[in-house]
Amino acid sequence: MLALIDLSAVDQRILLRRLEISYGLDGVVLQWFVSYLDHRTQFVRCRDSKSTPAMVDFGVPQGSVLGPLLFLLYTADLVMVIQSYDLQPHLYTDDTQIYGFCQPGATSCVENRMSECFSAVADWMSSNRLQLNATKTEILCCTSSRRQYQLPTNQLTVGNDQVTPVTSVPNLGIYMDADLSVRTRPPNCCWLLCCSSSH
Repeated sequence: MLALIDLSAVDQRILLRRLEISYGLDGVVLQWFVSYLDHRTQFVRCRDSKSTPAMVDFGVPQGSVLGPLLFLLYTADLVMVIQSYDLQPHLYTDDTQIYGFCQPGATSCVENRMSECFSAVADWMSSNRLQLNATKTEILCCTSSRRQYQLPTNQLTVGNDQVTPVTSVPNLGIYMDADLSVRTRPPNCCWLLCCSSSH
């Protein structure tokens, strides 16, 4: 079972405090991060028109090399929360994935752990001023094509919402299918991505 979770932008004040307390940055190094994040503004331009600049208190500069690294430092404690439920995390920038394994006939155990983990993740996010976007969260249950009938179809609770397992999900640029065939094509695309495994 694989859950792909969508997170909102980081709180810059918490990020700076975490860099100082959790990672021991201080002095000139910490001030460099303060100057990098503090007093940033953004605006919208359309041809010759431009909106009034607004302060950016959340997130890190888009397109920066530091952006993904800072987000991972911010969410590092989330890894321990997920692992405490005997599930595995995979974090890449703002994409967080949780997955667990079981025999096809024992899916209820993983479902229960996943639901409890979602609650703990939602609590952790709330205390760290992140928002769990349940409408963008997807759950994919995988097994071989001949065992597809054994996959669970029950909804899982994510925050205050219910999420129904899907048969394919976009995952870091490719579409994964429930039978791991990678046959689903992205919308408006005429190519088919194939992958092979040595296992």
